[in-house]
Amino acid sequence: MHLYLVRHGQSYVNLPEWEAPSRAELDAGLTELGHQQAAAVAQWLVKDCPHVDTIYASTMRRARETAQAVAAAYQQEITWHDYLREVGNNRSNHTAYPNDALPTLYRPFATPFTPLVQDDQEAETWYHARGRAGLFLQHLLDHHTGQTIIAVAHGGIISAIFDNICNVPLWRQCNLWLPNTSITYFEYVDRPHPQETWRLHFLGRIEHFQHLAVGS
Repeated sequence: MHLYLVRHGQSYVNLPEWEAPSRAELDAGLTELGHQQAAAVAQWLVKDCPHVDTIYASTMRRARETAQAVAAAYQQEITWHDYLREVGNNRSNHTAYPNDALPTLYRPFATPFTPLVQDDQEAETWYHARGRAGLFLQHLLDHHTGQTIIAVAHGGIISAIFDNICNVPLWRQCNLWLPNTSITYFEYVDRPHPQETWRLHFLGRIEHFQHLAVGS
């Protein structure tokens, strides 16, 4: 299986000066630069990976809009999946917060077991986010062996997927810095091997948008 992980394009939530007009609009879409980045990553993917079996995407708007550009380039449908939502935007049972109840106040990271949302006993922790990332990977292994998959998601959950694949401890001390629409490519090695189950081909690839202004 070949797995391409794509972070969404620049969104209004990435802009430090942006404030949501209302709680229901916290799930903001792409900026103009973000749309340009989405178009650029779609063009690069089709050229570098001409065949894809399934396109998955987070149900959050910035990932949806990015995935729509990718899907249009491949002329394929998108499978939406809540497990790909950004860390902190799902409850501890892995269900998504509705748009009118999205978290507004996140708790500073203390431990992998500390709820990520202030004053919400149902909020997920980093431990829960790692869990749903692992469940998504298991879903791929169960249903897409030997196929090529693109998953459009968010920096935090892509990091959680990376941690599961690379067996990074929960008490991680290094963050992955993944720019908007950066591409990470893993290959699942479907053969017995004592040291290799997954193969990382590249991490955070960005040359497709270097002609554009770089977003956060």
